Amino acid sequence: MSKEPRGRGCSRGRGFQGWRGGWRGGWRGRGQSVEWRSKIEPAKPRLIQSTLDQFIPYKGWKLYFSEAYADKSPFVLKTQAFEKFFMQRIELYDKDEIERKGSILVDYKELIQDRELTKSIPNISTELRDMPQKILQCMGLAVHQVLTKDLERHAAELQVEEGLPLDGEPIINVPHIHARVYNYDPLTQLKNVRANCYGKYIALRGTVVRVSNIKPLCTKLAFVCATCGDVQGVPLPDGKYTLPAKCLVPECRGRSFAVDRSSPLTTTVDWQSVKVQELMADDQREAGRIPRTIECELVQDLVDSCVPGDMVTITGIVKVSSTEEGASKNKNDKCVFLLYIEANSVSNSKGQKTKNFDDETFQRAFMEFSLKDLYAVQEIQAEENLFRLIVNSLCPAIYGHEIVKAGLALALFGGCQKFVDDKNRIPVRGDPHVLVVGDPGLGKSQMLQAVCNVAPRGVYVCGNTSTSSGLTVTLSRDGASGDFALEAGALVLGDQGICGIDEFDKMGNQHQALLEAMEQQSISLAKAGIVCSLPARTSIIAAANPVGGHYNKAKTVSENLKMGSALLSRFDLVFILLDTPNEDHDHLLSEHVMAIRAGKQAACSSAVVTRTNTQDHSVLEAISDRPLLERLKKLLRSSRDSTLSSGSRSKEQTAHQSPRGS
Repeated sequence: MSKEPRGRGCSRGRGFQGWRGGWRGGWRGRGQSVEWRSKIEPAKPRLIQSTLDQFIPYKGWKLYFSEAYADKSPFVLKTQAFEKFFMQRIELYDKDEIERKGSILVDYKELIQDRELTKSIPNISTELRDMPQKILQCMGLAVHQVLTKDLERHAAELQVEEGLPLDGEPIINVPHIHARVYNYDPLTQLKNVRANCYGKYIALRGTVVRVSNIKPLCTKLAFVCATCGDVQGVPLPDGKYTLPAKCLVPECRGRSFAVDRSSPLTTTVDWQSVKVQELMADDQREAGRIPRTIECELVQDLVDSCVPGDMVTITGIVKVSSTEEGASKNKNDKCVFLLYIEANSVSNSKGQKTKNFDDETFQRAFMEFSLKDLYAVQEIQAEENLFRLIVNSLCPAIYGHEIVKAGLALALFGGCQKFVDDKNRIPVRGDPHVLVVGDPGLGKSQMLQAVCNVAPRGVYVCGNTSTSSGLTVTLSRDGASGDFALEAGALVLGDQGICGIDEFDKMGNQHQALLEAMEQQSISLAKAGIVCSLPARTSIIAAANPVGGHYNKAKTVSENLKMGSALLSRFDLVFILLDTPNEDHDHLLSEHVMAIRAGKQAACSSAVVTRTNTQDHSVLEAISDRPLLERLKKLLRSSRDSTLSSGSRSKEQTAHQSPRGS
């Protein structure tokens, strides 16, 4: 009886120390059975591991799938089907390039058109859209297996040639291969990217307006157990920090860990974030709303694939991330998320002028023409007066001004760019600049908008509401990381296209920002310690009203516009429109306006072209299908390698010398 109060008294009087000592002694006294169990338990994981290695025919299975291998798994069957698909095309790929980049380009149209693949996977398009992560992993594992077998075969052939014995299997280390699926259909508009698209595989087209710096993203992090010192690698999905639940050693089971960033188990990849702005046609524009944007994350070989101003087609998986807006309103409510795209492939249209393998592969999404377009282009090409047809097709609602329309059409086609890469010679730009000056009410703004709409890449701005940063480039700070990022302006967004500036005379100090872009076709920036240069290979088409409302013939063009000679000299074509009274011209103009108001043009709007039968032959008057006209100009602009004849050169030289009085 005396022992029980004594034990209670020690625990009460000395607090936790008496209980702690008694607990340790009791645990050590019963520790023999625990030590005996620990000696026989480590044999179990070794048996399980040897069993797994015995049945896995794919050497890279653990690189792609975390679950155990099973012969009857649906993913194994899909991997086998993809393996047959890539085995037939292995000679078409550059194997060294695949291993170096760690990715392979897969055409979506080839996937859905392959009979054997669609027979093995009937609903491949639906599965790729609904569960893209698993399908892409199956593709990557299939490519990994094909490359492994190919390297093993080459290693065996080398051993036979050198007379070495074929003892054992050669050590082949193929890296993790990512499947990049491009040419994916259909394209999704940004307004349709909602919560129901979460986890789906989509493709969208837009303009890059912001590009962040390249940063390392940790995809797998090594943790060291604080108790036993064992090291384990924990995958970090989407780069989210995740602690291990417990130590993998059965005798330890510790729950305290330290990060080891220098361990070989720690894996980092390049990461970059870009902001893409939607491209809208005239029928898709919504009044009173700014264009939609979405964030896209690029990793590994996709980084540095675009710059601000590039028109890209991005395919990827829609995912969500937490936002600071939900946390700021209520700290306990963190259910507000932002949608972003984890990019799988990026097709850039900036390679239309350079001819290398990657750019030609990416051009397929931007230079596709149907059979109907081919027949229409052949019919247009057969016309005798082709240039007259193109001039009449440009802004047919405006009567007359054929010379101005001809100059605008030539600006759309552009010229030949020379000596761009030759540092010893002065480069010759191939994008002309046009200035249209005239009295009010002559249709300058309508022609300017028509040119921007017909151009494959056109940006329209108004001079009195634009700033210098809005025209060139803006340097802004990223809210999440605090780094500076570049946001493209109108001239950068119109790279390799048209930039129309209306009300050019009402611009304040913005004229100075155009000097470098018009002459050097680039925009230099030196702000906040960042010195860089962005391409601005665009044709500037400006419309301006003279000072005082009407053009004064007694003054020069520079005096009528109050424009500096440095800026005026950069325009290759300057057109002056005068509203002179002419009874015959006014009569024809009034008939044209009445015909348009009466809707007589609607009868021929459904046809592709409008024909007029004359006594000699039928002539195409105008191309009424604007998409066809846009494709035609895009085709001609991409293949502009013509040169002037000797007669044209002499006429141009004479025309250049006549204004200078020589």
